[in-house]
Amino acid sequence: MDTNILLENGTNELEVLEFRLAGNSYGINVAKIREIINYQQVTPVPNSHPSIEGIFMPRDTMITAIDLKNCLQRGQSEEGGLFIVTNFNKLDIAFHVEQVVGIHRVSWTEIIKPDATISNSEDGVSTGIIKMNGKLIIILDFEKIVADINPETGLKITEIDALGERTRNDVPILIAEDSPLLNKLIVDSLKRAGYHNLIHTENGQEAWDIICDCKAKGTLEEHVQCVITDIEMPLMDGHRLTRLIREDGELKDIPIIIFSSLVNDDMRRKGESLGADAQLSKPEIGNLVKIIDKLVL
Repeated sequence: MDTNILLENGTNELEVLEFRLAGNSYGINVAKIREIINYQQVTPVPNSHPSIEGIFMPRDTMITAIDLKNCLQRGQSEEGGLFIVTNFNKLDIAFHVEQVVGIHRVSWTEIIKPDATISNSEDGVSTGIIKMNGKLIIILDFEKIVADINPETGLKITEIDALGERTRNDVPILIAEDSPLLNKLIVDSLKRAGYHNLIHTENGQEAWDIICDCKAKGTLEEHVQCVITDIEMPLMDGHRLTRLIREDGELKDIPIIIFSSLVNDDMRRKGESLGADAQLSKPEIGNLVKIIDKLVL
């Protein structure tokens, strides 16, 4: 299936691949997908996590295969089906699924954020839900799934300690990140790095509302001198937020850092065309602090 679908920059749209597993419909952002291939035999890895089926090497690239059914506590996958080969956080990972249904173009405004009964900040693996044609498609948090299997793929907070002793800095920074866990980790990391004047929001729309409110009150410099944004967020994504800031003459000089698991070559070109000052993959929390230092000090 062709997943090389290009969207206009900053339109607040995404392509979602719908797939089936254990009788349910799930979704993944097409931007994370390298290709979809038929199931291949894998080589088991001794003493690996129960959700890791093994490794295989198509075209001389070693890829870890993950049993998504096992991750979701729906049993064990059998041979057959498909591998959705992904790339995010600089990792190549194949997820074993039963069936691919198709690709849907949707707006981030159509994605419903799960409430606390479905997904909490610590254990939930759903980032959003789409209602389509009388059914619900659950968008999975693949970064959290992988981080639960191997925590080393997540934010490395120890990188902050490696920066050495830091002095307090009151430059106001606005953060847009929909994952409650990552939002907290980013805030905690920046505070450890000396940045204490932080406003954190759950999506680009909330961040944009704050910017507009500060602009109207004439308090922009007091509250927003730097923006850190994820890409994937309900209501408004980070690319749309970046575009809105850069198109406003009063806001266009605010430094914008895109901090996302989706910073691959294609996404980097999009971010550059929209005017982002820097783009970093999410594990690079130490580099995020260094970039902030360069942009605001």
